[in-house]
Amino acid sequence: MVITNNDLVNNKYKDLINIKFIDGNYRDVLVFARDKIHEGYELLTHPLSSSVKPNETPFKSLIISDLKGELNLDSVIVIENSIMTYDKFNKVNIRFNEKVIGDFKLIDLTVLESALNI
Repeated sequence: MVITNNDLVNNKYKDLINIKFIDGNYRDVLVFARDKIHEGYELLTHPLSSSVKPNETPFKSLIISDLKGELNLDSVIVIENSIMTYDKFNKVNIRFNEKVIGDFKLIDLTVLESALNI
């Protein structure tokens, strides 16, 4: 399952893979993923992957398992620490112009496709 707030990812893959589109920010993606992980889904990509810090981009796509199982404590620790890191870096609300927003969407899509080997 791909959890994303990137409409570029959603529009490109919504008919091909299981996507949960989050109409919100990077933190909203992390919180949704955390809630799913607490239900027994496993985190398959790191929420802070790539060299782009969470305060440098408004978009995030991550992958969790499609099937629920036993609670995976490693996934819980990683997602909880990722939310704390996001909160630490995001003290100021930064506004980006449309070109920069498009660039961030493309970076996020590229990182996701790398993880999916597409």
